Amino acid sequence: MSRRVVRQSKFRHVFGQAAKADQAYEDIRVSKVTWDSSFCAVNPKFLAIIVEAGGGGAFIVLPLAKTGRVDKNYPLVTGHTAPVLDIDWCPHNDNVIASASDDTTIMVWQIPDYTPMRNITEPIITLEGHSKRVGILSWHPTARNVLLSAGGDNVIIIWNVGTGEVLLSLDDMHPDVIHSVCWNSNGSLLATTCKDKTLRIIDPRKGQVVAERFAAHEGMRPMRAVFTRQGHIFTTGFTRMSQRELGLWDPNNFEEPVALQEMDTSNGVLLPFYDPDSSIVYLCGKGDSSIRYFEITDEPPFVHYLNTFSSKEPQRGMGFMPKRGLDVSKCEIARFYKLHERKCEPIIMTVPRKSDLFQDDLYPDTPGPEPALEADEWLSGQDAEPVLISLRDGYVPPKHRELRVTKRNILDLRPPSGPRRSQSASDAPLSQHTLETLLEEIKALRERVQAQEQRITALENMLCELVDGTD
Repeated sequence: MSRRVVRQSKFRHVFGQAAKADQAYEDIRVSKVTWDSSFCAVNPKFLAIIVEAGGGGAFIVLPLAKTGRVDKNYPLVTGHTAPVLDIDWCPHNDNVIASASDDTTIMVWQIPDYTPMRNITEPIITLEGHSKRVGILSWHPTARNVLLSAGGDNVIIIWNVGTGEVLLSLDDMHPDVIHSVCWNSNGSLLATTCKDKTLRIIDPRKGQVVAERFAAHEGMRPMRAVFTRQGHIFTTGFTRMSQRELGLWDPNNFEEPVALQEMDTSNGVLLPFYDPDSSIVYLCGKGDSSIRYFEITDEPPFVHYLNTFSSKEPQRGMGFMPKRGLDVSKCEIARFYKLHERKCEPIIMTVPRKSDLFQDDLYPDTPGPEPALEADEWLSGQDAEPVLISLRDGYVPPKHRELRVTKRNILDLRPPSGPRRSQSASDAPLSQHTLETLLEEIKALRERVQAQEQRITALENMLCELVDGTD
């Protein structure tokens, strides 16, 4: 008799557990908009959730430590004139978040480290270029201030948030609604899924589709795709009989899937969250009450089922903490923020270990907050892998860093010579300013050309907040 050999993996016993009741965030009116985004974004400092808002769109931003019942008058981030559909934290600045809305705009916001006294209504910059709702946002993984947006106009726009300019517009590649967009690890390629049932690999700087696969999943319901560490594409979708399905594809050979597995007959779209450090993908279905997780390896069947975390309540959305925000002393390898109808509940995934020492094999060096490239360098064709940091001593988020927006004067059509660097005193971090220097700077800025008007408004807002803080 041949004995069945159990596959060796350090992740076979990943254990999921909901946080204690006092660690949840209560009394949050989660948005009821019918849109297949995660409605939640989290980083080592803040938790952001899209909420119900009368007469426009809003989201709430809470410091991670502010658990328990949220005051019904807690300040919101409001500015959109229609519901917010997606939010995404900047990977290179934990105080900057972008929001996309049904009102066709994208807004980029600076979130202060202290709790504001009133709603945040003034974005750092508003990006206008789409003609229909904007439902997908994704920051570039390695280049500073580069943000991707995809809209109901079937167009993908890549922006330089530092100048407010459109870097690239990909407007003739998708004949129908775009369902998902994902960067690869160095931001040189995009994987997109579309209502036309086609999975595309796009080189955005060349403006070319470099590979595509029609009907990676044969069903009509939305598909999702993410890049894996090995450069493969992991997809979720539906069969012709409306069963949920997952797939693994090699972009160099799209004819046959590397792996294809049917799952169940539920109709919620599966949102994949991929962790490149462990090569584990977590599948969270909207309306499901479970999180399934799989390990992707080089050995058949390539996508190995690990386990399922189950709970009683269905999830309205899900946030996924970057690796640098986890507690390495507890062997935590993932943390989710599950949205209920009126609350948000952390779910912690750990690998049980007896030793209290730092587990090198669970925590390889992981992408840190420093960008590897500037926007212009990336646009010119340079690629760079993320700048990695060690988690051996844990991660402490840096203090508040201001995002500077320098709008170019559209009247000045001369090509820039050398790297652009603004020489104004306003480039200094806010913490170095006194009230007097802020007032002097505002006075000086008022004498400049109209292109600096937006900067002045932002500085005046900072001044108001400083005065409030000293009361």
